[in-house]
Amino acid sequence: MPRNRRPVDRGEKLDEIVVAAADLFTEVGFEESSMAKVAAAAGVTPTTIYWYFADKDALLVAVLERLLTEALEESAAHADDAWVDQMLWAVERLERYSKLVTVVHARCAISPVIDAWHSDFHSLMDTLLAHGLSRSGVAADDLEAMTRISVFVVEGLLTHPLEPAERRSIIEAVSRPR
Repeated sequence: MPRNRRPVDRGEKLDEIVVAAADLFTEVGFEESSMAKVAAAAGVTPTTIYWYFADKDALLVAVLERLLTEALEESAAHADDAWVDQMLWAVERLERYSKLVTVVHARCAISPVIDAWHSDFHSLMDTLLAHGLSRSGVAADDLEAMTRISVFVVEGLLTHPLEPAERRSIIEAVSRPR
């Protein structure tokens, strides 16, 4: 049973639920984390979660938005790093959430809310990748193809982890001006 606590405003309660869900989804797994488990971890009733989220997919999108916002804020500290180092940092950052990457790809076909988030995420990443590749010297004519290849490389590195030296070598090859 949830513990009695002081009254919490709506935004704070929402944050507590999203943080609890993020922890469970990344540590235990999305499928294994029922709404009841999320509620227990957040110290609320399952009904309370449904006041904030239509379903588990909507909660997952809130978790993804929170993680993306945090990552973008952290990435600002790496803005002056070499492009290869920025890419390596991003891959390492995403590795923490590899379970969620797999879940998002699997659920896109059955969840319109996750599919929409995924499409928006890729649009943002395509823009960021194209900018970084352009700054690293990739010709404008090659940017679209190199951006797509970079997405495949990042997703491949997340699903098939390599040693740091191998990872760096691949990212350097993709980032090299043609």
